[in-house]
Amino acid sequence: MASKPLPAITHDHLQDLLLESKDFDAFLLELTLYSASRLGDRGPISCAISVQRDDGLFTVASSSDQARMMDEKQYELDDGPCLTALRGGHSVMVEDLTADARWSEYYAAVKDFGVLSVLAVPIDAGREASAALNCYAYRTSAFSPETVASIEEHSQSISRILRIALRLHPHLDPEAYPDKLREALRSRATIDAALALVMVHTRSSRDAAISLLHDAAQARNVRLRLVAADIVNGAEIPEKRA
Repeated sequence: MASKPLPAITHDHLQDLLLESKDFDAFLLELTLYSASRLGDRGPISCAISVQRDDGLFTVASSSDQARMMDEKQYELDDGPCLTALRGGHSVMVEDLTADARWSEYYAAVKDFGVLSVLAVPIDAGREASAALNCYAYRTSAFSPETVASIEEHSQSISRILRIALRLHPHLDPEAYPDKLREALRSRATIDAALALVMVHTRSSRDAAISLLHDAAQARNVRLRLVAADIVNGAEIPEKRA
């Protein structure tokens, strides 16, 4: 039986991600990686955030190169589920991309990527921009009603931080994303490996392991990824706080 999607990201999670990231570009990348790892309940998904404003239409962050390319094919066509969500201000579900007549041209352009389901949810990006959280899955009917509700709640949670990012950093550089994405993926892989070790050692849930790593990072006044790297390299598993 499929597991339920985890709860939407909290303000504490956002603050931790922001504090652990070198800059807003890296933060947005981490946010999409975090989103992709938490929001799927029927198999793996990739996530991307599309933004449209006066200087154009672009993907500000993606959890994979494939998700970014799925976005960019829509920009080339000036049509697609994510652009419809972004411009119309409503969620768009595509349960089977191979059979949905609305997006036949888009499917023809992306069929080699293996994506079969799409869910696009608008994000309130303020008056000067429109945005959407785009979720791509590799099976049909990949998004249950519970997942859709979680992703819509998640998009509301990240709305404020995205508006801040766009206001304070109006010249985000999409050309730098490939290198930053690889760095972010390496970081996330290290954290995931450390979480697995903590879960096995303490026989605890993923959320409990995350809390333990956060507590250890705060106690040492270092970034979470440094604690994770130490554990992966053989350091002792932190003890739970009393």
